[in-house]
Amino acid sequence: MIKKSTIIDNFKTLIYALIIAIIIRSLLIQPFYIPSSSMELNLLVGDRLFVTKYSYGYSKHSFPFSPPIINNRIFESEANRGDIIVFKTPSDNRTDYIKRLIGLPGDTIQFINGELYINNNQVIRTLINNQEKLYCGNQQINVSTFQEKLPNNKSYIVSYRNDISFQNSDKYKVPKDHYFFLGDNRDCSKDSRYLSEVGYVHRNNLVGKAQILFFSTNIKKGSIFQIWKWPNIIRYERFFKRIN
Repeated sequence: MIKKSTIIDNFKTLIYALIIAIIIRSLLIQPFYIPSSSMELNLLVGDRLFVTKYSYGYSKHSFPFSPPIINNRIFESEANRGDIIVFKTPSDNRTDYIKRLIGLPGDTIQFINGELYINNNQVIRTLINNQEKLYCGNQQINVSTFQEKLPNNKSYIVSYRNDISFQNSDKYKVPKDHYFFLGDNRDCSKDSRYLSEVGYVHRNNLVGKAQILFFSTNIKKGSIFQIWKWPNIIRYERFFKRIN
């Protein structure tokens, strides 16, 4: 017969473990899963990554279920242009999105003939490959990939569709305390260009900075639970890879 004291001790252990897990998840580091192709080639569907919660300070969105315990942001650090960031979408303040930070408060963002402009200056991009194939949902598309270089010298890989690509836009004027985000898979990304769905993201909505890939599976080749398919499913080359 199990003693009552043993049950109480086990229950206390579970509570302590839960509290420690919540503290780590809220204040230090949280794992995330990539469900869409909006950040390919840099982040692939099936990637698992660690996001540091302390990088930009803390708001209510740092905690599970976004409890209204913090009105603003505390221990705040500025986000840098080019960072890949997890944020809560302004439309519902609940859904997690991951995109690249392009526009800072006060910036003007615009697309002219398919070229990205920040504060009326064209962002430098260099062609890498004009015959790359990427996924957009379940559809495979032909894209051209470029190395894009931001004004702060942050560089990374972006892609644009070869058939139908985002060409021209009005000027996006980033409001005070807000940010402008784009997906790296530019023509397969719901981001700040779509004002009614994402739009400008308030600084309080930032969750954390994407830092390290720790695990990755190709879900188009099978489920992780199909152990016999692991040699074809698991992307070993992406384990513990720093995110640019």
